[in-house]
Amino acid sequence: MFREILKQSWIALARHPLRSFLTMLGIIWGIVAVSLLIAYGDGFRRVMVRSMEGFGKSVAVAFGGQTSEQAGGERAGRRILLQEADLEAVFNDAPLVKHAGLEIIRRVPMTWRERLVATNPVRGVYPIHGVMRNEVPSHGRWISPEDFFERRRVVVLGGLLRKRLFGGQLGVGETIQIQGMRFTVIGVMDRKLSFGNYNGSDDESAFIPYSTAGVLWNTRYASCIVFAPITPAYEEKAMAQVRAAIAKRQRFSHTDKRALEMFGTSEIRPIIDALTIGLQVLLLFIGTLTLGIGGVGVMNIMLVSVDERTREIGLRRALGARRRHIQFQFLCEALALTLLGGLVGIVLSQAIALSVPTLPMLSALFDDETGAGDLRLVISWATVWLSVGILVFVGVISGLVPAFRASHLDPVDALRYE
Repeated sequence: MFREILKQSWIALARHPLRSFLTMLGIIWGIVAVSLLIAYGDGFRRVMVRSMEGFGKSVAVAFGGQTSEQAGGERAGRRILLQEADLEAVFNDAPLVKHAGLEIIRRVPMTWRERLVATNPVRGVYPIHGVMRNEVPSHGRWISPEDFFERRRVVVLGGLLRKRLFGGQLGVGETIQIQGMRFTVIGVMDRKLSFGNYNGSDDESAFIPYSTAGVLWNTRYASCIVFAPITPAYEEKAMAQVRAAIAKRQRFSHTDKRALEMFGTSEIRPIIDALTIGLQVLLLFIGTLTLGIGGVGVMNIMLVSVDERTREIGLRRALGARRRHIQFQFLCEALALTLLGGLVGIVLSQAIALSVPTLPMLSALFDDETGAGDLRLVISWATVWLSVGILVFVGVISGLVPAFRASHLDPVDALRYE
C-alpha cells in the first residue's frame, strides 16, 4: 500500500515538471543559504579559536603589582616583585599547576653583521615556556633544558623579527648580537596570529634561556610568572592557588587582586565563545528563515494541488481510501519536493564552498602572507546532517496543512467539485 502511495506521489509531481522544479528552487536556495552561512560561522569560530590558541590552549600570566590592603603587618601600596622563590612556592603550594616558569622581558638593540637592525623585546624564558605559550619553531628548534642549564647563548626569533633581521633568509645558524653579546639563532617561527600578547607581540620578540638572560642583565626580579593548569577546567582554581601561594610568601592578602595581577585564556575564551556562538546562531536563524520561505512556496503549491485534485481525492475516498492514506500521499509529495531540492542544494553549496577562495580575515590585520588567518568555507558532515534535519522539518510542516485539508474533504462534495 505504502509503495503504491509513494508511486502515486511521484506521478503527481512528474505531471507538472516545470512547476515542481520552480517550487524546488526555493528549497535549493534555502539549503544553499543554510549550508554556506553555517560554514561561514564555523570558519569564523575556527579562526578565532586559532588566534586564542596562539596565546596558549590553557595558560595564565601573573604580574607583580602594588598591594591595596594591609596584611601581615605590611602597609598598603607595597610593590610586589616576583622572584625564583615565588616560583618554588607555586610548585609547593599550588597542586593544580602543571607547568610554570619565570619570564623576564627587556627591549634591547639587536645587530646582525655589525649593523643595528632592531630594538625589540628579548624574553628570557624557561624551556617549558614553549609548551605553555605554543611557541613552535617552523625551522630549527626551541630552547632545550641543556640550553638552560648550560647557559648557552642561543636565541629563537619571532616571525616578524626574523624577517626584519634577515629578510628572505631563514636565519637558522646565523649569529646575531643582543646588547653586544653574540647569540646563535637555533630556531625561527612563522607569524603567530594571537590577540593575547603582553609587553610586545611574540612575532616581534627574541627568546633566550632565562639563565642566559642573567648574563645580560639582573634577573633577580622577573617580569612575570607564566603557568598552566593540569587541565583547562581548573584554570581559574589554579590562578587562585598561585595567588594564595605568592601571597603567603610575600605576606599580602590572597584577596588583593592589585598585588598580583593575572590574566589567562579563561578570560579570553568567554569573549570568543560569546562572539562566535552569537554569530553562528544569527546566521543559522537567517538561513533557516530563508529555507522557511522556500517551505511556504511548497505549501502554496501543495494547496493548489489539492484544489486541482479534489475530484480525484473524492473518488479515492469513495473507493475505500482512508484519511491517513490521503495525508501520507500529500506529505510524501511535500517531502519529495523538499528533499530533492535539498539534495541539489547540498551538492551546489559544496561546489560553491570548494570554488570560493579563502576570505580575508586576520591575515591583513597581522600582515600574514601564509593565509593561516583567513576564513575557509568547509561544508562539514555536521552541517549536512543539520541541513537534512531542517529540511525534513520544513517538508513536514509544509505538507501538514495541505495533507490535513485533502484528507478532510467530504467524498460526496469532492465528487461534485468542478
